[in-house]
Amino acid sequence: MSFIRSALAATAMIALSAVSLGSVQAADAENTVVLSLKDGDVAIELRPDLAPQHVEQIKKLVRDGAYNGVGFHRVIPGFMAQTGDVKFGNIDKSYDAMRVGTGGSEYGNIPAEFSKEPFVRGTVGMARSQDPNSANSQFFIMFDEGSFLNGQYTVVGQVSSGMDTVDKIKKGSESNNGSVENPDKIVKAVVLADK
Repeated sequence: MSFIRSALAATAMIALSAVSLGSVQAADAENTVVLSLKDGDVAIELRPDLAPQHVEQIKKLVRDGAYNGVGFHRVIPGFMAQTGDVKFGNIDKSYDAMRVGTGGSEYGNIPAEFSKEPFVRGTVGMARSQDPNSANSQFFIMFDEGSFLNGQYTVVGQVSSGMDTVDKIKKGSESNNGSVENPDKIVKAVVLADK
């Protein structure tokens, strides 16, 4: 029994040393995005194996600095936190409370890349309109599982560290579809390989 405990402790130590906030490390730094929020960092392992076009667009937007200052405009407790409206959602530049959630980027929409990957706590998915091929820059992070989204939205990644920080994102009004007044924002987003 002590051997099993020792093995588990060693595994936990390896996992902790591989991903530590403040100096996030990952197996694939080119496909890891770090979001700095007011309460800490959130590391997202992107999944180019599932959604290569979406991942490429997210990395392009991160490298452009497009997500810096963008608010979490729709946050529903027990469901998800949505952000990424680079056109109408930038709190530091051009926040438009009446239009946030309807904008995208200059790069255009991306065809759906649906997969069998389930939506669970920490899954990062692309937001879209009724048109499955309308995802652009907006994404959401799941607070809990959401099997009703499976196969209907593109999975682009998984939070690998910092879910406690995601849990602290300011929640919106459930009666108003999660709309947030004075929302929290992405202070800075970086591709880990560029740090």
